Amino acid sequence: MVDYKGKVALVTGASAGIGKAYATELAARGCHVIVVARSKDKLETLAKELSSTYGIRAYAIPVDLSKTFATRLLAEQIGKLNLNVNILINNAGFGTHGRFEEISSEREQDMISLNIASLVDMTHQFLPYMQQQKDGIIVNVASLGSFQSIPYMATYAASKAFVLSFTESIFAENRHLGVRVLALCPGTTKTEFFDVIGTKEMPGGINGTPESVVKAGFRGIDKGRSYIIDGTSNYWLAQSARFLTRKFTAIMTERMTRPASSKTATSIPTSDKSR
Repeated sequence: MVDYKGKVALVTGASAGIGKAYATELAARGCHVIVVARSKDKLETLAKELSSTYGIRAYAIPVDLSKTFATRLLAEQIGKLNLNVNILINNAGFGTHGRFEEISSEREQDMISLNIASLVDMTHQFLPYMQQQKDGIIVNVASLGSFQSIPYMATYAASKAFVLSFTESIFAENRHLGVRVLALCPGTTKTEFFDVIGTKEMPGGINGTPESVVKAGFRGIDKGRSYIIDGTSNYWLAQSARFLTRKFTAIMTERMTRPASSKTATSIPTSDKSR
C-alpha cells in the first residue's frame, strides 16, 4: 500500500468529474493538492473546500493546458511555490462527437494538443524529480476507447489509444526506478457528457461514476499495474476486441454511437465527463 500522507499531488482537469473526485480522494488520504483547470472560480472553491475539510494545503492554478508552453509555465508557477510534485494525475482532456468531416479541424487539433501533447509534456516536466527521489506516481487517464475504434469519436478514441500505449512504455521504463505509472481506463461514466452529445447507447451501458473510476485508479497503483479498466463488464468489453475482427467491432460500435442528427457535432471537456 502507498503512503500518501504529506505528498504533493498535481491533478489536471480538476474542476469537475474524475479530476475533482481524484483531488478529493488524494486530500482525504493526506496529500497536499495542486488543482489545475481553466475555471478559476471552480478551482478556488475546490481548493478552499479541500483545505478546510481535510486540513491539507491546496493550491488552485487556472491554466489552459492546450496552449503552447502552458505546461512549462505551470511548472514554473509550482516552482515559485517551492513545491515538488510526487504524484501526477494527467486527467485534462476533452472529446468530440459527430461525423468527422463535420467537426472543425481546429477543434480536433486542440483535442490532440490537450489529450496527447500536453500529457506527454507534463510527464516530461515532472517525471525526472520522481526518478531522482526513487518514488512517485503518474496516472494518465485513458479510456475504454483506448482498446478499439469509436466511430463519430474517431480522433478522441485514437488519442486515448496513444495515452494507453505511451503509458505502458513509460511504466516499463520506470518499473525499477521507484516510479509507478498507470493508464486508468474508465468506461462510460455517469456525468453530463452523454446528455450533451445526444446518445444513451454506448457499448456496455453508462454505469461508472467518477468515484468508482478513482477507486480503480488507486487499486491499479497498489497492485503495480500498467493499466486498469474500471468495472468488470468494461474489462470484458475491452477483451472482446481480441476475439472479434476489428472491422466487425467498428461496424457494431458505429451503430451504437451514431449521432441523432448527422449535422450535429459536439464537444465537452474530460473534466466534465471523463471517459
